[in-house]
Amino acid sequence: MLVNSIIFTALASLLSVEAAPTPQPSVSTPAPVPLVSNAAEIASMLKTEASVVDRLEALLKPNGTLLTGDALRDLTVFDFNNQAPAAGAKGGSLLIASVDNFPILEGLGISTGVAFIEPCGLNIPHSHPRASEMLTVIEGILDAGFVQENGFSTAIETQLGTFQATVFPMGSIHYQQNPTCSNATFVAALGSSDPGRSDIATNFWMLPSSIVNATLGFPNTIGGDNIDQWRDVLPVNLAAGVDSCLKKCGLSE
Repeated sequence: MLVNSIIFTALASLLSVEAAPTPQPSVSTPAPVPLVSNAAEIASMLKTEASVVDRLEALLKPNGTLLTGDALRDLTVFDFNNQAPAAGAKGGSLLIASVDNFPILEGLGISTGVAFIEPCGLNIPHSHPRASEMLTVIEGILDAGFVQENGFSTAIETQLGTFQATVFPMGSIHYQQNPTCSNATFVAALGSSDPGRSDIATNFWMLPSSIVNATLGFPNTIGGDNIDQWRDVLPVNLAAGVDSCLKKCGLSE
């Protein structure tokens, strides 16, 4: 019995040693990746290639050998940490990875946007002329809505929480607003590598004064002598939110 006990104890000790977890090497935070400085030039070159394989060969194996290290990573990783508010924008920031700044997307028919919307921030009404969009909230709450083409004269409005998504059909006028006093973040997938963006109000005011007046029916309010004042105060992309939200959050000036 004593021998058996000794053997059992030795086996148990051996098993416990074998079962000890192997220390895992530490994983460092991936290094930042800069935006491709000559992305448009590269994308133009890729347009001349006949297939996806040909484009990948031209982009990632320019001399017949696959790029390595940062050279490869710079062309295959898009870093949304590069974003910053556009000049004149208030309420947050938005960056879209498209063929203009991420040339590997050429011919793939996809792009992605990430936006950080501050309390009461508004992504002003806009449309994408070449892409439908699926938007997913990954932080906070967003109000969202769209208006489709003539013939479907109904505004679709909804509210999204974390990890909830909605769609905006190609060409529809749509918006997102953060109605809370906390930050919100969304990721948008678009069905084109060159979705385009048209800010409705901003671009409308670029039309001749007479056209704007006739369209709005306010010839006594908006004229050639003051229409530039209206243009000057129009926000770009992400604007400050509505007055009620700003007041609620103590952000009104």
